[in-house]
Amino acid sequence: MLLLLVAYVVGRILQLFAGRVPSLLIVVLHVIPPALFAAVHGARIYRWQGSIVFTILCAAVGALFEILSLRTGFPFGHYAFTDLMGPAVFGLPIMLALAYVGMGYLSWVLGLAILQLHNRQLSGRNLVVLPVVASFVMTVWDLSMDPVWAAIDHAWVWRDAGPYYGVPIGNFFGWLLTTYILYQLFALYLANRGVVCSPTNYLLLAIAFYAVSAAGNLLVIAPASLGQVFLDASGTRWSVSTILWASRLISVFLMLPLSLFAWMRASRKSNPIGQCVANESGS
Repeated sequence: MLLLLVAYVVGRILQLFAGRVPSLLIVVLHVIPPALFAAVHGARIYRWQGSIVFTILCAAVGALFEILSLRTGFPFGHYAFTDLMGPAVFGLPIMLALAYVGMGYLSWVLGLAILQLHNRQLSGRNLVVLPVVASFVMTVWDLSMDPVWAAIDHAWVWRDAGPYYGVPIGNFFGWLLTTYILYQLFALYLANRGVVCSPTNYLLLAIAFYAVSAAGNLLVIAPASLGQVFLDASGTRWSVSTILWASRLISVFLMLPLSLFAWMRASRKSNPIGQCVANESGS
């Protein structure tokens, strides 16, 4: 799993060479390592069956709402993808569906750590509280990257411009709704099921992955060919430099503090006896 983290770090570093490195390679290294990490790390906590269920829910629910929005504008708004992210099905890039899996899992783990629900059966009010917290963590990530991917990388184009550097505010409510639904479905699947006891350092690895994502936003630069101004669908001019600084500030003041808080909570000794089961095989 450390190799997957290293591959992801390489992908973030390659952002410094935007315009000189194939864009699809950068996208692949942004998406595939976290998705594979989610599958392997998730299998250690929820066994392979649980990991597969989570992967299917993330990809399926994410794809469903993305395709719905492409057709109707609900829940994210009206937009269209470019060919930057590679092959697409029904207008939705396969890479984007996989992005839900990787970042979706990391955000879920942060939620587990923040609420100290790791190594515990999920039941009672936590069946709802955890999906709410995880969806907030995931939406914070989108808040940091959406204007960059749309305005600077041109991965998608908004038909109706919004006040957040050309991104409609409704997009983020759409993220909250979509991620809450997929997390809630997974929480219901886990209800009263036993979980595998995981060492603290194992959980911290996933938290570190989310923190690296935040730190990676500090390395994003705009290709020289883009110019200094982005013109959105309404004709409003946005400073490219300002867009980048907004992403960096969100990363520093929201994503990194969430990572630090989750790290501190996960590091506390908390492993209720009898609520998790040993898994000697690691599967």
